Amino acid sequence: MFDLKSYLAEKRRVVNDALEGFCGEPADTPRILAAMRYSLMAGGKRLRPILCLASAEAVGGDAGEALAPACALEMIHTYSLIHDDLPAMDDDDLRRGRPTSHVRFDEATALLAGDALLTLAFEILAGQAEQDGSDPARSLRIIREVAAAAGCRGMIEGQMRDLAAEGKPLDADALEQMHSLKTGALIRASVAAGAIAGGADFTAIQALMRYAGKLGLAFQVTDDILNVVGDPRVMGKAAGTDIDRQKSTYPALLGLAASRRFARRLIHEALAAIAALDEKSEPLRAIAAYVLERKR
Repeated sequence: MFDLKSYLAEKRRVVNDALEGFCGEPADTPRILAAMRYSLMAGGKRLRPILCLASAEAVGGDAGEALAPACALEMIHTYSLIHDDLPAMDDDDLRRGRPTSHVRFDEATALLAGDALLTLAFEILAGQAEQDGSDPARSLRIIREVAAAAGCRGMIEGQMRDLAAEGKPLDADALEQMHSLKTGALIRASVAAGAIAGGADFTAIQALMRYAGKLGLAFQVTDDILNVVGDPRVMGKAAGTDIDRQKSTYPALLGLAASRRFARRLIHEALAAIAALDEKSEPLRAIAAYVLERKR
């Protein structure tokens, strides 16, 4: 039986060590580096970078080739959380069990820390293309995938739709489209970047992208559920905030029981998408089950 707990622990260690290397050099302004590290090294599931590494392995590639994209994706995810927590957005005081960046530092520093992580991510991606033995075309393809997922046609658009929808209930199609952009885009990019780094062929990439699309939506459905029933002490952030802000969520639209059934169906479809892949994709299958069962 595949030991997901050990796999996740090992991959988190690899990712954290690499992030320390990328973010460990002294800066001319120590405060900005401290703010970047405060949020980046605060823990977290590291789901996106692990998906990137696992996808490279699933297609028979070397996970080491996907480590730079994996770290870049985690930096982009962390930047989005810093900005999402700001008073102009969700105005959250707690993230990963401790004060959010703007509470620990100040709003201006938090804003700049997010900007710095975003730009450092693309510096890392571009730097990989310059390494000896690298495939520049492959690196450029990864950069394009990540940029598209993080930008105005991906995560940013999803966040904008989320803000615009507060107090305005969305129907099922609009809610799925919003979450596919806000949460799903970066998860799809994580899988795509890993597959490309691993040298996947067209058929494998298509299968993995179907998997990632279903997985990303299931992740958001479970996030919505946890915001209603989750334990803040386990999640490291407040519960009940979606209701307070009148956000459109799956529990609000479908109810809790139907939302859980929908999440299970999505995971079933994600697993079906990669059924033809061999045992090297077992981590991806186990991660799908983990997304469904997680408590934070």
